[in-house]
Amino acid sequence: MSSVASLVNTLIRPEILALSAYHVPDSGGLIKLDAMENPYSLPQFLRDEIACVVADAPINLYPDPNPAALKEKIRHLLNLPEGMGVLLGNGSDELIQLLALAVNKPGAALLSVEPSFVMYKMIATFIGMRYVGVPLAQDYTLDLAATLAAIEREQPALVFLAYPNNPTGNRFDPEAVRQIIRAAQGLVVVDEAYYAFASDSFVPHLADYPNLLVMRTFSKLGMAGLRCGFLAGSHAWLAQLDKLRLPYNVGVLPQLVTAKLLEHHEVLLAQAAQIKRDRAALYQRLIEIAGVTVYPSEANFLLFKVVRATDVFNGLKQRGVLIKNLHGSHPMLTDCLRVTVGTPEQNQAFIVALQESIA
Repeated sequence: MSSVASLVNTLIRPEILALSAYHVPDSGGLIKLDAMENPYSLPQFLRDEIACVVADAPINLYPDPNPAALKEKIRHLLNLPEGMGVLLGNGSDELIQLLALAVNKPGAALLSVEPSFVMYKMIATFIGMRYVGVPLAQDYTLDLAATLAAIEREQPALVFLAYPNNPTGNRFDPEAVRQIIRAAQGLVVVDEAYYAFASDSFVPHLADYPNLLVMRTFSKLGMAGLRCGFLAGSHAWLAQLDKLRLPYNVGVLPQLVTAKLLEHHEVLLAQAAQIKRDRAALYQRLIEIAGVTVYPSEANFLLFKVVRATDVFNGLKQRGVLIKNLHGSHPMLTDCLRVTVGTPEQNQAFIVALQESIA
């Protein structure tokens, strides 16, 4: 073994050596339906306004470390209860890490359900925190009894619940979520990354529970390239988490462009409404294909099951369509694939490629 490899194996923690890096496949030349991105471009008038903002941006200076005006825009859009604020992050991933770092006392546990967003477990591993995964029921709903029992047994310092859930797409029963919040002695974070496509939110309930925070990202709404996420909740929580936030974590351009886009929030919400209509049409097309089992979704993607999922995934890719292969990622996702809802034209190309790949 070379001296460099020997040193790496000596110094890097064994659980990090055992990890695989988060893989982002090359999508060049493909219809990209693998990453839950908004497929619609912005209208020309808004692109022109953004161009003006960017042209005058002071990129020679560090960004505003506390962009009060942007935070106030978000507070207003959410209609946050009195006493609640927002903490900005470089996407949701940074916020998950801040939360885990803040509560990671010796022996502390981070609990979530499985399958769910992979970064909950990965970030727990990154920072050396104990992770507890509670399997969902076979139909991907919350196994409330098992989750409550795990909370009682493990006493987690931090609980993450994706609402709706990724990669299954379903929204958990809100009363079950409330029972989990009440049962937990630690902090509960409801991750509403797909809020724009769902029919419910826990934002109005922030003042009802002292241990509740709501996390959102604008990525799915059409700002994936800006990497802007936020936590909403009590100033008492946010003040402590802010101590762990690295300075200047949200750049000049993301701050300015996000603020401009939020001035035209109705444009993005209209696109989200179109995506919901596209989702319903795509769901209907999938149910009509023999051999495909598709699951209801309140997100901007659909999970479906098909025999020989990896072969079908490869067949789709050969026909120019990239989706997400979940087979092998979790025992409950055997033979599962996930497709982002695209434009009607993209969805049609996907359906044709899928039919050819299954045949």
